[in-house]
Amino acid sequence: MSETPSQVQPEMHPTRWGDPGRATPLPDAAAQLVELAFGPAAPRPTLDGAPLPPSGLGSEALDALRSVLGDDAVLVGDDVRRLRTRGKSTPDLLRARAGDLADAPDAVVRPADHDAVAAVLSWAVEHHVGVVPFGGGTSVTGGLAARRDGFAGLVSLDLGAMRRLLAVDPVSMTATLEPGLRGPEVEALLAAHGLTLGHYPQSFEHASIGGFAATRSSGQSSAGYGRFDAMVVALRVATPRGEWRLGRAPASAAGPDLRQLVLGSEGAFGVVTEVTVRVRPRPAAARYEGWRWPSFTAGADAMRRLAQSGVLPTVLRLSDESETALNLARPDAIGSGGSVGSGGCLMITGFEGDDAAVVARRDAVADVLAGLGGEPLGEEPGQSWRAGRFDAPYLRDSMLDAGVLVETLETAAFWSGRERLYDTVRTALTDALGEGALVLCHVSHVYETGCSLYFTVAAPAGDDALERWQVAKAAATDAMVAAGGTITHHHAVGTDHRPWLADEIGDLGVSVLRAVKADLDPTGVLNPGVLVP
Repeated sequence: MSETPSQVQPEMHPTRWGDPGRATPLPDAAAQLVELAFGPAAPRPTLDGAPLPPSGLGSEALDALRSVLGDDAVLVGDDVRRLRTRGKSTPDLLRARAGDLADAPDAVVRPADHDAVAAVLSWAVEHHVGVVPFGGGTSVTGGLAARRDGFAGLVSLDLGAMRRLLAVDPVSMTATLEPGLRGPEVEALLAAHGLTLGHYPQSFEHASIGGFAATRSSGQSSAGYGRFDAMVVALRVATPRGEWRLGRAPASAAGPDLRQLVLGSEGAFGVVTEVTVRVRPRPAAARYEGWRWPSFTAGADAMRRLAQSGVLPTVLRLSDESETALNLARPDAIGSGGSVGSGGCLMITGFEGDDAAVVARRDAVADVLAGLGGEPLGEEPGQSWRAGRFDAPYLRDSMLDAGVLVETLETAAFWSGRERLYDTVRTALTDALGEGALVLCHVSHVYETGCSLYFTVAAPAGDDALERWQVAKAAATDAMVAAGGTITHHHAVGTDHRPWLADEIGDLGVSVLRAVKADLDPTGVLNPGVLVP
């Protein structure tokens, strides 16, 4: 079988997040909040359409590539190169808005299948050209800003033409997908078979299957459906050394699980060309609710109790006092007053499945939460969060337009270290960004042994916004390392986190990564400078 989506997701704006048609001015309530917190708006100009450096690839190399892929699959125009320049972190957007497009690829190539990807890699090795795999372009850690020095050029390997549902196994409950499929496209294709993947990161509307695998993504429904790496049962990978197929059974003791070398490898070891995932029946019912907790500590302890008792909803999210007070979990209500009362913290619980399962799991969770002191708030807060859960990046754009620096970072720790990690990172960000900066946090991924912490910061942008954020990011990451947390829970390493990777995996771990890179990619053409220290 081979099925393609009936509608293709729109291209993202080169200097903004997401669908250009959804860009909106800052809502009145949020604008008033910005003025109260940071003073009158100080809009920053955006240089849309800034010129790109000319392509550095010569005609001989391009002609050789066209002979392999065809003329229509090799693009060198400024418009398409601009769209493939960097990802969508705030530093990426600040550079693009200032007209800095120095990282633009020399060409964009669009292979149609695995064999075409393999041909591109062979060409890249022959001509010593760096290759940056591109899925949805949603990277927020510099994963698309490869190193150029030492290479004859750099091409963006756009996997957007590889958008097919290749197979569905309703007995084993698996589906095989091509890497260019975006989140909504996957759900639409699976829905026709009565199935769902259930992976909903905030980047869902634009991120790709290949990107989910390459970055070890985690979605907002991870409590119920699991992380993406837990969904993957098999992979097909194109490398400069040849084809690599991984995963032939649901579990195996045949040595280390080599799928884990590819999951999270960010295209540095190979290009994922097929992903086989575990799927679930499409839920017939859904219910989302809100709960109030007197403190972040009390709410986090309740999350721990749920995780360790095995009574988890599909979605479980807790905002700290500051995030709750600003209504950041509900983009449609930001700045309009707290949703749970003074000093409280908002928890969102969501349940999906058949009618009986939703009722049973909701009642079991409610019994635990009420017994621990939680106050039920009904369905309105949960439905509001669900309706706006993909809107926050659009709000960031509006804040940047108003002269406010907004960025996020995330980490994770064992439960016993959660409070220390929260306090240490929060203090590091506040000290680095200075008086008046807002530092907010939520937990949205939980495990029996620990949880994630997702921080959002806001501060006046000013002319040195990029430099100030780099200082704050470094301070926060140093704090994560010092407090025993991970440098990234679900945003990958990229180039931004690479300086701290040795602190997390040790010198021997770095040596192992370098050995894998050297064996699979001997000439180093795959995403050079990304991930591997």
